[in-house]
Amino acid sequence: MTGTRALIAFPDPNSGQLVLLPYIIDPSVKLQKSPLLSKPLDIHLLASSSTLYGGKMVTIHNGATIQIYATLKLVPNKTKNVHFVWNRGIYVQGYSPTIHPTNINDLSSVATIDVLSGSQAICHNNFLTLKNVHGVINAISWGVILPIGAVTARYLRHVESLGPAWFYAHAGIQLSGISLGTVGFAIGIRLGQLSPGRVYGLHRKLGMATFILGLLQTLALFFRPKTTNKFRRYWKSYHHFVGYTCVVLGVVNVFQGFEVMGEGRSYAKLAYCLCLSTLIGVSVALEVNSWVVFCRKAKEEKMRREGLIGSSGKFSGSSHG
Repeated sequence: MTGTRALIAFPDPNSGQLVLLPYIIDPSVKLQKSPLLSKPLDIHLLASSSTLYGGKMVTIHNGATIQIYATLKLVPNKTKNVHFVWNRGIYVQGYSPTIHPTNINDLSSVATIDVLSGSQAICHNNFLTLKNVHGVINAISWGVILPIGAVTARYLRHVESLGPAWFYAHAGIQLSGISLGTVGFAIGIRLGQLSPGRVYGLHRKLGMATFILGLLQTLALFFRPKTTNKFRRYWKSYHHFVGYTCVVLGVVNVFQGFEVMGEGRSYAKLAYCLCLSTLIGVSVALEVNSWVVFCRKAKEEKMRREGLIGSSGKFSGSSHG
């Protein structure tokens, strides 16, 4: 953490006793270009000490607890907040502590103390807000709107009374979902920038793949061949494959997002599951109805070819006098 004025406690390499030394973390140390050397702090440090807890036989290497105490002199009427960071390292080379781990918990060990109240100050940043907005927008766009658009295209296109209206409804729904999803994706990129060290590999990869597929679907709309074009069937195969893959990955990543946000057992996830279940139930009902209609029409067509029914659908026959 570049710029930190640190007090670091560790066993003296010569005596083995606990020592507490001041350090200033500069950029060269962060880039590991030079070792971290102890130097006086450029703040008014009046006193400092460290204490090892855990019994006479305990050591730092087998789980001992260390508490560090410091007394600072603050500038009157100018210091409102004091920013604290803390961590634990792996080992020390001589009197030079090496870089500490950089996992999520290590990079999240920060706090801001309100000097007047002595309590932790509320950080006025929009990280949590962005995180919630990111989740809501992506759950609605990739997890609800796009599946609804896919259902619209699959089942309404066969309703002859609608004419081309099903296409405009499908395109409008999908473009709305992609537009909203793009906003959610951009917020996700920003969240990654605001939280270095927090790498949600699977969630990020699924998000990237879903977003790219969504863009490909949008671009494919501008290259849609006419119905008489010989390449139309290839375009339809591509459109169906990419579209359904995008929908499936989007839904899977919504559930992955709930886990990332720690909302795996929340009411928000329950509400999404109910919404998705309803959509799946409607899709199953429409699919069954489609097959029933298809089988009925196929049977009527077969009977028509065999001359059992006329073009009007009425049974035909012959009479003998």
